[in-house]
Order: sequence, then structure tokens, then C-alpha cells
Amino acid sequence: MVSLVKLIKKTSKMIHPRERSVVISNVTSLSVLQAITYLLPVVILPYLFRVLGPDKFGLIAFAQAFIQYFIILTDYGFSITATKEISLCLNEHKKVCDAFSSILTAKIALAFVSLLVLCAAVYFIPRFRDDWMVYIFSFGAVVGSTIFPLWFFQGTEKMQYIASLNIAGGVILTLLIFIFVRGPQDYLVVPIAYSISSLVTGLLGLRLAFRKFGVSFQLQGYRSLRQQLRVGWDIFISIAAINAYTSTRVFILGLLTNNAITGFYSMAERIANACQTFPLYSFTQALFPRLTKIYQKNKTKAFQFMQRMQQITTYIASLCLPLIFIFANPIIRIACGGDFDEAIISLRLLLVGVYLVSINAFRVQFLLVCGKTHIYSRIHVIMAIVGLPLLFLLIDSFSYKGAAIASIAIEAGIFIITYFTVRKLSFS
Repeated sequence: MVSLVKLIKKTSKMIHPRERSVVISNVTSLSVLQAITYLLPVVILPYLFRVLGPDKFGLIAFAQAFIQYFIILTDYGFSITATKEISLCLNEHKKVCDAFSSILTAKIALAFVSLLVLCAAVYFIPRFRDDWMVYIFSFGAVVGSTIFPLWFFQGTEKMQYIASLNIAGGVILTLLIFIFVRGPQDYLVVPIAYSISSLVTGLLGLRLAFRKFGVSFQLQGYRSLRQQLRVGWDIFISIAAINAYTSTRVFILGLLTNNAITGFYSMAERIANACQTFPLYSFTQALFPRLTKIYQKNKTKAFQFMQRMQQITTYIASLCLPLIFIFANPIIRIACGGDFDEAIISLRLLLVGVYLVSINAFRVQFLLVCGKTHIYSRIHVIMAIVGLPLLFLLIDSFSYKGAAIASIAIEAGIFIITYFTVRKLSFS
């Protein structure tokens, strides 16, 4: 613990005091956001699991996993490429407005494509047609994600707005769930509630960007759209590949098993995801634009800063995750209302994968900071090519356990490749 405190102090000295205050403010804002974002599900998910039952809860989880593909498509890696673009032209208002317009235009176009694909799926595929309203009502989350300028607030390093808006959306979601969901017959209210909260957050985010920052929006033409899609291609392929073996776990499990097993596994995965993203997400997102600027000035300093941050993250993961592993039983008992072996075993296995992600997060991010997007993309595409067949094979053989074991194998592969790739980079 003493060595961890010393490491944090040494790392903080690598940033100018004025920049340090900005980073601390952003980390704090995102940490508060993450805490509340995951505190609300602590209340909502156990309630939904008990009220809807494993079957309907599993159906909702399967639909959300499917809708997540469209959210990934509309994001198209802009959370990284657009953040970087905005952060590098902050002092030129016209360039900021041009970037804002072209990125939002691209996201709207991708949302329209997503809607067409969803309509085709629910019309032609029986698995989706039988519960078509769940998927249609869930699509509002895609629209809300499309219009919410997350990338803009990250690029301007105003993460407190992201926190405030998402907290407002979370409160709306919580109220809608507890007021209107009373039994299994109310399962359609759940996707509607998620869509409403996402849409409100997105609209408020746009309003804030227009009024607070004076940003203007003009629908752009084909040339601008093509340029943004070209710039974001490597990142999009990488993120699509990542989700091919993350979000797809629940989706494949839903296809090959049943809604009840999907529900148990989904609950465990959500808890594991909370452990993975909090507080790690806050640090990586808050530091990305700052690390990008450091790299522009001094590559060696940026590399050393990344190494220090990765050491800190590894320390924290090594201290916290074993405790969650040990107390998996009571955690699942609180979340699901009973000692369900499917959820307990899944959670413990998934925590191994969470540890591998935590001890590799800043190395992965550094590939983006130093412009090695093609390497970043290649690593995740390779693991997706390996991981997808592995997921199908292990889920078919071992059900929910197979999904978690495949996750461990994939994250181990990413860790090994990334570790040796970054090690070869020379900034001395």
C-alpha cells in the first residue's frame, strides 16, 4: 500500500500543476458518474430480476446485447478519433464547429442504416420477430447514444457535463422502472424506460454543446461523411472486434441456451463489467486527451507516464478483485435474491478476465495515443477471429461456463500480444 501511494505521488509530479487540476477534476467527475451509474443498477437490476423473473430478464438482456451492436456502429470509434480531433483544435472555433458537424452527420447516417438493419431483422428472423416490440422499443437507446456528444465533452476535457447528464438520465430510468414495472407483464416498459432516459440525456447534451460552447451544426455532404468514416475505420474495426467477443457473449448464449441461463449469466457479467470499468474507465477516459497532448510535446515522457499509470492500475486491481472473488456468494445473493450457482461461477470466472483487462488498459490506450491504430486494430481483429469460434464452441460444450472461460482465454491473448508490442516501442 505504501509503495502504491509513493507511485501515485511520483506520477502526479509528471504533470504540470495546472494540468494536474484539470485531470483531477475530470477523473473526479467521471468517478462520480461511474459510482452513480453502477450504484443505480445495484438497485435496479436486483429489482428487475425479482419482478420479471430469469426468463423475461434474460430476454431483455438478449435484446440489449443485440441493440449494443447498433450503438457500436453509430459510435464508429468517434469516442476515440473525435476526442483526439477536438482536443487538438480547441483554440480554433471554426475547426471545432466543422468537426462537430461532420462527426454528428456521420453518426446520424449510421443510425439510419442501423434502423434499416433492425427492421429487416425483426421482419425476416423468427427469433427476433416473436418479440419484435422489445427490439423496436430498445432502439431509442441507439438514437440517444447517437446524438449525445460524449466525444465532444471528452475532447474539451469537460467531463463534469458527462457526469451530470448521465446522472440525470440514470435518475429518470430509475424512477420509470420503479413506478411502472410491477410484474413480468410489464417487461416492455423496461426497454421503453432505457430509451427515454437515453434520449433525454442525448438531447440535453446537444443543448449544452450548442448553448454553453457556442457550437453550431450543419448537415454535411458525402465528402465530409466519407472522410470521417475513413479516419475512424481502424478504430471502428477494433471496437467491433472487441465487442465480437464481449457483448457477443450474452448474445451467443441467448442463441444457444435459454432466457433463464442468459439472465443468470447476464447478471454476473454486469457485476464483472462494473468491477472492470470503475474506476478504471474514469482514469483512461480522463487521461486520454491529456496523454495525447503530452505525447505531442515529449514522446518519452508520455511513455513513462503511461507505464506509471499502468503500475498504479495493476496495484489497485491486485488489491480489490480478489476480495470480490471471495465474496461472490453474498454479492450474487444480494443481486439475484438467492445462491444461484450459474451466476456465482460465472462471476468468479469473469473476474479473472477483468484482472487481465486492468493490468493491460493503459498499454492498449497508448497504442492509440502514439498513432499505432493499425496495430491496435490488428490485435483485436485477430482475437475476434480466434474468439468468436471459441465462444460458439465453448458455449455449446459448457454453456455459461464456456462463455466465461472463452473470455479469459481471449483477454489473456490480448494481454500477451499487447505487452510485447508496447515493449518493442522505443521512446528513450
